[in-house]
Amino acid sequence: MMKRTLATAAILVSATVPAFAHVDPMAHGSLLSGLTHPVSGLDHLLAMAAVGVWAAALGGKARIVVPCAFVAIMAAGFVAATNGLSVPFVEPMILASLVVFGLLIAAAVRLPLAAASAIVAGFAFFHGAAHGSEMGAATVTSFAIGFLAATAALHGAGYLLGQSALKIGAPFALRLAGLVTAATGALMLAA
Repeated sequence: MMKRTLATAAILVSATVPAFAHVDPMAHGSLLSGLTHPVSGLDHLLAMAAVGVWAAALGGKARIVVPCAFVAIMAAGFVAATNGLSVPFVEPMILASLVVFGLLIAAAVRLPLAAASAIVAGFAFFHGAAHGSEMGAATVTSFAIGFLAATAALHGAGYLLGQSALKIGAPFALRLAGLVTAATGALMLAA
């Protein structure tokens, strides 16, 4: 039963497309717009879930520190963008994060906590800058609360998927998810 649940979850996550589109903050409010923003693009969705999966695979303090590093530095990137900093190469770096996170998961790379945190934090800044530049007419604080909460939830979902795969003795499922994530990023970069 657990294998079927994991397989179904993996299919649903990998089949997600940016069909939600960005919610109009004037019609739905800035908080809702922020909540839906990270799940409205496959690039953000996969990257944030991958951080949780990798944190689960790393174990120990990384289970908390790695996702927290992502959220904290993503917030810094958001603040930078909303204060007028023009961050170059945002989209290529977001797509590169898929490739890197996916390969780290696929190869079962175990790094020291500081190195793992630095890697996710480096990419998180670009994710935050993208959120800051794409918020439209949303209110900054409400939008930020929304997308930070959604990001934490996606990290949590990735973590739970990773933990579930490890508990049932299916590390190959994590590696496959990593390969799919990396391939998706590479294909999006090539497009």
